[in-house]
Amino acid sequence: MDYEESLQYMGGLIRFGWKLGNERIEALAERLGNPHRNYHVVHVAGTKGKGSTTAMSAAILRAHGLSVGGYYSPYVYDVRERIQVDGEPIPKADFARLVTRVRPHIEALAETDLGQTTEFELKTIIAFLYFAQRKVEYACVEVGIGGRMDATNIVAPRVTVITNIGLDHTEILGDTHAKIAVEKAGIIKEGVPCITATANPEALATIERIAAERQSPLIRVLRGAGSVPTGDPACVYWEPALDHKEFGPVSVATSRRVYSGLAMRMGGLYQRENAACAIAAVEHALAADHVDLRLGAVCTALAETALPGRLTVVRLDHGPLVVLDGAHNLLAAEALSRTIAALCRSEGIQQTRLVIGMVGGHSPDGVLAALAPGVERVIACQPNWRRAQLAEAIAEAAAPYCRNIRVVHAVPLAIESALAGAGPDTLILVTGSFYTVGEAPRELRG
Repeated sequence: MDYEESLQYMGGLIRFGWKLGNERIEALAERLGNPHRNYHVVHVAGTKGKGSTTAMSAAILRAHGLSVGGYYSPYVYDVRERIQVDGEPIPKADFARLVTRVRPHIEALAETDLGQTTEFELKTIIAFLYFAQRKVEYACVEVGIGGRMDATNIVAPRVTVITNIGLDHTEILGDTHAKIAVEKAGIIKEGVPCITATANPEALATIERIAAERQSPLIRVLRGAGSVPTGDPACVYWEPALDHKEFGPVSVATSRRVYSGLAMRMGGLYQRENAACAIAAVEHALAADHVDLRLGAVCTALAETALPGRLTVVRLDHGPLVVLDGAHNLLAAEALSRTIAALCRSEGIQQTRLVIGMVGGHSPDGVLAALAPGVERVIACQPNWRRAQLAEAIAEAAAPYCRNIRVVHAVPLAIESALAGAGPDTLILVTGSFYTVGEAPRELRG
């Protein structure tokens, strides 16, 4: 198969949806020589921030001279974003070659009781194969959904991370923080350190219980004084700069040392917390080889790391400020709302227009409750994706928070509508899903 044919084949697997469980991908990996056993792994789960934490962990490892794979979920503009080595997406030729190699094994498994391989499982095994073939030393792997039954959970990680836990994918993972925590904590392995920034009491109690059962050292990431080492192996503190907290430097204190004045390319106070998770994770991973983190390498990594659709900010010539962010659940929307408020203050913004489209599995009510109050206009749209929620349903959910609501089904047209007549004192926020952000015009992508 060539690249386009491989995309068509992969797209044909979408109809099988999500099938949580590890048996099928374990069998597939076994047929292909268990490629995921050829490198160390940093495994990252969480409701929000897991992609950014994965990217920052990979960047810090690369800055220490290591070859590193990165696996992300989902992509924004190009499916090859999901599989990267040393920051570069998998080449089209390699993508096609690996899909071609895996396909006969998928078809053979489909004839057994294990059934049909899903699209996500195919992407996951391609990533593991590519990393092995490129002889990476580390792979930083982001969980797809949950953790316990996710296809990525066949890895034997050197360290795990659970960024935080909120109510999302409740129809799959459960309707309480404790139930969801059970699924996320499924990535915790016997004796393997786990880093978590989880603050919800129910979720944290669940993670603590599971970590204790598996004799996994649990390290909590907390906001606090980052000026001196914590002296406590179970605590990491992060502290933003006093001014410009959402966009300024951060200092991180572990039990070992202090990483101070870290400038970050990624905006948002929550990204400072994610950076602390990444630093703690890599510090533990490298400590197994008696290697210490270098402050200069950490500085370089965080100053350069960015991901598509994570608070991309573009100022148009003589026009509005445009922000693209894939916030798709309540936890993400609440964090984004605080960052947008800070951005409005610093940029002299007088009004905000919200362009929002969402896909199934995520409730629009909480997202709109966080983002819609006080905006001048809500434009509800519908990304070109099979599980897209109806724009009319998004508009209905926005009604309690804004009186000026429009329905413009196509994302590009919705953005065009928001841009019309907008001046330098206007901020246009495009959000609700990475699929919505992915349809933004190229000139807005930063």
